[in-house]
Amino acid sequence: KLPLTVEEIMNFGESNRELFIKSSTYSIIPITVTELGLTISWIFSSDPKSISFSVVYQESEDTPLDQCKVLIPMTRCNSHKETIRGQIKVRNSGIYTLIFDNTFSRFISKRVFYHLAVERPVIYDGSDFP
Repeated sequence: KLPLTVEEIMNFGESNRELFIKSSTYSIIPITVTELGLTISWIFSSDPKSISFSVVYQESEDTPLDQCKVLIPMTRCNSHKETIRGQIKVRNSGIYTLIFDNTFSRFISKRVFYHLAVERPVIYDGSDFP
């Protein structure tokens, strides 16, 4: 479990991070967000073979799991063959959790190489209009 804030992700730079996910387990990356309108984006690949991926929203750490919203259902990704990209728009403050799931793999551990980014919306104020 790697709790991250928006500021920490913005300080990632261009470097990739790596997760080691043992067979029959999963890893989560919770991202705490207080600012609305942000876009959280990710890029990842896995080695060897595929990994399952999901994004879940939780209002607060106290929110029971059965009241969490599944934003992206658990999907098996061929991320060993192609780079997976995606993004979500932050509509509510809370915890957005990326889940990398290897529970379907009984013997093979995986490495996931990922990069996260957060973008603030560009707000046009008309100031460059003559």
